[in-house]
Amino acid sequence: MTMSTPPLHGSAGPSAVTRLQEVARVLESQFLDKQEIVRLLLISAVAGEHMLLIGPPGTAKSALVRTLARLIDARYFEYLLTRFTEPNELFGPVDIRAFREGTYRRRTEGMLPEAEIVFLDEIFKSNSAILNSLLMLLNERRFASGPQRMQVPLISLFGASNEVPSDDNLAAMFDRFLLRVQSSNLDSYHFFNLVSVGLRSEVRRLQGEDELLRPLLSTSDLLTLRRSLVERMRFSEDFLSRYKGLIFQIRNEGISVSDRRVVKLLKLFAASAVVDGRAEADEGDFFLLRHIWNSADQIDLLEEIVGPVVDRYYRDHPERRRPGAVQAGLDDLLAELGRIRQLLVSGEELSDLQLFAQLRSLSDIRAALSAMDGETSRRMVAEIDALLEGVFASSKFG
Repeated sequence: MTMSTPPLHGSAGPSAVTRLQEVARVLESQFLDKQEIVRLLLISAVAGEHMLLIGPPGTAKSALVRTLARLIDARYFEYLLTRFTEPNELFGPVDIRAFREGTYRRRTEGMLPEAEIVFLDEIFKSNSAILNSLLMLLNERRFASGPQRMQVPLISLFGASNEVPSDDNLAAMFDRFLLRVQSSNLDSYHFFNLVSVGLRSEVRRLQGEDELLRPLLSTSDLLTLRRSLVERMRFSEDFLSRYKGLIFQIRNEGISVSDRRVVKLLKLFAASAVVDGRAEADEGDFFLLRHIWNSADQIDLLEEIVGPVVDRYYRDHPERRRPGAVQAGLDDLLAELGRIRQLLVSGEELSDLQLFAQLRSLSDIRAALSAMDGETSRRMVAEIDALLEGVFASSKFG
């Protein structure tokens, strides 16, 4: 069965898509090698779903969301949670005047219940009183202020944590995040670009130019784009058949994917098409399935299941821009490879720690080159293999 869905014109308007893509471009230019995360942030915002960022400190988790919020003209709220955080710090203080008159309610002006985009850092460190209120807010878009249940304007809530929660009491909160995304330190071949981009950013701050970032997209644009999802929530039999196969393969490997999440993920596929301005979802959008893990040890397993399907699609459709494609340019990779080769063949005595660090870097570069098309990248992969053989054949590994 084939279907024809109109492109993003009319009510969705190409200008809204163009502005959304400009938001992506600005974020990608400011955060090195975070393109896939940027795309996932935008997909979540368009779909109205929530996303969790997991990673060590200093990997741009809060900076990414904060910059996204500045590029969208939306009411924004962020907070760093601890086990000592009180509900009034998030949801607003008790209205004393109303309390004296016998009514219990909170003053929510400028607080989380009135925000459209929310970022909560270290979300799993909050106490049960906050978690219970957040669960209703995330799932139902409602907040209990005394006896009243107020509807909240929340578009997306982005959470962050340094680690995946292991406490069963946090399972319900963890489940509210449809996407779980790792934000890691950059590979070695990004080092010089990292320094360059980071220095430019620090100079802008010193010169007071960091505040010049202006909104490029409105919440009205986001809601218009969300309405366009309806047209894209129809999928071909071939697409659904492939999706079914992936879901059951994932489940067979012991990774839990509830029926509710199976349906909600279809909305994310449609949102991915909207982000690109495409008429319908395609198999390239299955990259989202890499981010539905329940524990860190499932990440590589999902990559093994989903990666080949996505790789095959992009080989067959080279005209499509691959989300999260290798972000280091070929020149950067070759330059880093040259530095490592020179070090390894120079005869300089390396400690075990130094040698293993260089081998790890070679492995990262090989993986990046393998994801590229072209004769040069294939030739360099072969050269890396030869270099690795030479190292392992040396006396150090004899």
